[in-house]
Amino acid sequence: MQYRQLGDSDLQVSEICLGSWLTYGLGVETDVARACLDTSFELGINFIDTANVYGGGAAETFLGEELKGRPRNSYVLATKVYFPMTDTDRGLSRRQVEKQLDASLQRLQMDHVDLYQCHRYDWDTPLEETMEALTRAVDSGKVRYVGFSEWPAERIQAALDLTQSRGFAKFVSSQPQYSLVHREPEEEVIPVCAANGISQIVWSPLGQGVLTGKYDPDSPPPADTRAASDAMGGFIGGLMKPELLRAVQRLKPIAQEAGLTLPQFALAWILREPNVASAIIGASRPSQVRENAGASGARVDAQLFERAEEIIKEAVESTEPA
Repeated sequence: MQYRQLGDSDLQVSEICLGSWLTYGLGVETDVARACLDTSFELGINFIDTANVYGGGAAETFLGEELKGRPRNSYVLATKVYFPMTDTDRGLSRRQVEKQLDASLQRLQMDHVDLYQCHRYDWDTPLEETMEALTRAVDSGKVRYVGFSEWPAERIQAALDLTQSRGFAKFVSSQPQYSLVHREPEEEVIPVCAANGISQIVWSPLGQGVLTGKYDPDSPPPADTRAASDAMGGFIGGLMKPELLRAVQRLKPIAQEAGLTLPQFALAWILREPNVASAIIGASRPSQVRENAGASGARVDAQLFERAEEIIKEAVESTEPA
């Protein structure tokens, strides 16, 4: 396992991060989730990502139980705040940041998290109030560093400007959706982050599993996959288009040329970007953790990536409305 610096922090994180969205505490049985976590540590994965809203707190509760026997300095733990936890508890106000952070720490059975992320931008709360609350969280020792997920580039820049003028805690990470089938962050988010010491922690690097090649365009999804799961399949529908699934099948021989499986190839494509610190995987089996971890440190001819990009680009464009 290879490691990268997380932005302007002193955190060294594994190139593969174990995520918990839709899986632990929700879609995956506890013993299997525990096996995935144990396998991650065996392979050198030291970075774990969760959020208060995952399973309504169940993911944090699971991790709190499973991590309490491990040395606190043996892993980097990230969680998030923003989405509703109750009818009245949501957003990034000063009160919510403080309340939800304390609730997360209680579920995690910890006195601090390494990275606290704004899960989305809160258009209903002044940015200055959010930045002040995050800074207080850092100053309190409950949070080491702060980040955000899916913020527009102009709001990222606004936060950077406030940090410079007011001395607020500086963001060190961005968590965007990014993959061969979703390249929007390349346009504005990655450039502004790369220029300001903010690394990407990529979610859905395998396009909700579509880039694993396990979905046959002419057959129903296998029973043990995310697309077939009521608990985990709600976000994949837009990617299950026959044109795209056929294009993904065309990537398999390219991955073989690189000496990788298709999931490893798709993850290596993510890690080719210097501004990426880590790619988050959503494993439901230990074997998936092992396979995905094999992407770390892979060296791939740029021409193979370019061929893959062209195939996927053509498929995506063919499915877009005229």
